[in-house]
Amino acid sequence: MTEAASVYPSLENRPIKNTVVLFDVDETLTPARRHASPEMLELLSRLRHKCAIGFVGGSNLVKQQEQLGSSTIDVTTMFDFCFSENGLTAFRLGKSLASNNFIQWLGEDKYQALVDFVLKFIANTKLPRKRGTFVEFRNGMVNISPVGRAASVEERDEFEAFDKIHNIRKTLVESLKKEFPDYGLTYSIGGQISFDVFPTGWDKTYCLQHIEAEKGISGIEYKTIHFFGDKTFVGGNDYEIYEDPRTIGHSVDGPQDTIDQLKKLFDL
Repeated sequence: MTEAASVYPSLENRPIKNTVVLFDVDETLTPARRHASPEMLELLSRLRHKCAIGFVGGSNLVKQQEQLGSSTIDVTTMFDFCFSENGLTAFRLGKSLASNNFIQWLGEDKYQALVDFVLKFIANTKLPRKRGTFVEFRNGMVNISPVGRAASVEERDEFEAFDKIHNIRKTLVESLKKEFPDYGLTYSIGGQISFDVFPTGWDKTYCLQHIEAEKGISGIEYKTIHFFGDKTFVGGNDYEIYEDPRTIGHSVDGPQDTIDQLKKLFDL
């Protein structure tokens, strides 16, 4: 894949060089699991000429490439910082940074016990639909979906509406907390159909260590870190970074709201 066509000033030569703007992906930059609009991508490009930008999402880089990049443009060239899986897989200016691994941290036996419990719960739960990929292992976390990540867009919408009434995900999360109280895990509901499971402290605030490390790389100290996300409520996967004292949090209600807030905040 080729690099993004636009040429941007170096980080130290951005007009607002001590500011970085970080974004959640689903329902912040894009509709859930769909592609970003041309308007959004054009606005991000204009913003990048002013200050550093980055995304931080729970999904892996392949999914973020599908949602933000294209067959000819690598997503890691479109942002200064790319934080997949909450920053456990990270890129700075297109080059990879140090990563971490969930199974190495937890251990295979504990991981299998967790997965077995989840699959039994799903097997015993009546839903409108069940598809495939109920447990998706990622580098830094496990994503659990009662309906299955293979669900179509329509089936995702259906489950989301069902879940709002019956609290399937919340019930499963509470069951996991009760069953594995000593595992040191955090459970974070995000998107339409799933929730993430990761070691406590490996939430989206994990990526901030890479932002803070920039001072030792380029000399830039990011004194202002904006974060835009939609799941900013307690238990949502944007909550920790939204509330973190190092960030200025902006809660959004979908991509259009993100666009509107960015235009106002940065005079775009």
